[in-house]
Amino acid sequence: MKKELRVKKNKEFQEAFQKGYSFANRQFVVYSLKKEGQENFRIGLSVSKKIGNAVTRNQIKRNIRQALFELKDQLQAGNDYIIIARKPAAEMDFFEVKKSLTHVLKVGKVLKKR
Repeated sequence: MKKELRVKKNKEFQEAFQKGYSFANRQFVVYSLKKEGQENFRIGLSVSKKIGNAVTRNQIKRNIRQALFELKDQLQAGNDYIIIARKPAAEMDFFEVKKSLTHVLKVGKVLKKR
């Protein structure tokens, strides 16, 4: 994912947690924050050490990034999205991750209709 499409700073994460709104399912929690004057969306990922070792956490993050890359045309531009993986995400393969992310983004009404 390109650098300008990522949320990296702790301050930006905290702003999304405090001012944004959240929606969730069993596997993921997503915080969405509308950003004025931002032409494309940005993604921040958080996978806790409780979920598994570094290999497991990185695998989850790769799956999430790839799923979002495939869904990028449907995501609303101008938002920051913070995605927090929960424990069940560790046992999921890529297709399950994509299906679950699609579901949670539809719940939050940030996925455009095709």
